[in-house]
Amino acid sequence: MEPKREAQPVFDGAMLFRPMHTDDIPVICEIEQESFATPWTAGAFYNELTSNNFAKYLVLEYEGEIAGYGGMWLIMEEAHVTNIAIREKYRGRKLGERLLVEMQQTAVFYGALRMTLEVRPSNLIAQRLYEKMGFRSAGIRRGYYTDNKEDAIIMWADLPKSERLSK
Repeated sequence: MEPKREAQPVFDGAMLFRPMHTDDIPVICEIEQESFATPWTAGAFYNELTSNNFAKYLVLEYEGEIAGYGGMWLIMEEAHVTNIAIREKYRGRKLGERLLVEMQQTAVFYGALRMTLEVRPSNLIAQRLYEKMGFRSAGIRRGYYTDNKEDAIIMWADLPKSERLSK
């Protein structure tokens, strides 16, 4: 059996994109607490990193510190974004946009043709970013968010055609 291929770290000036590791989880959970009303637990991230073969998680380091992360499940030719967040003190610097680009490139590398995600209707900043990155609304998940029963907007984007990892 062929060994599992892993995306290699990408250095872009002051930014470094790399796969998430279990020792990143404490910092990732701090970012979760800053970013979400119902943050994922350390156990959830540990399970994603150690037991979910569909999961790919990236860390964005900025000037040597973890500034954000993004996760997705890659199933067949689709990438489903599970979460994406930038540490509060780094917001407003277009790091979220750069992280999403890296996630899209990673998804293409692993053979994805399309990407999907859910976003709160009240999160207008995220919606604008996703629309800028080619996502379009495709439906609603009623009562999706458990903290306040807010609906979720389902968004999809076609990914750019590029060299894909041979299966």
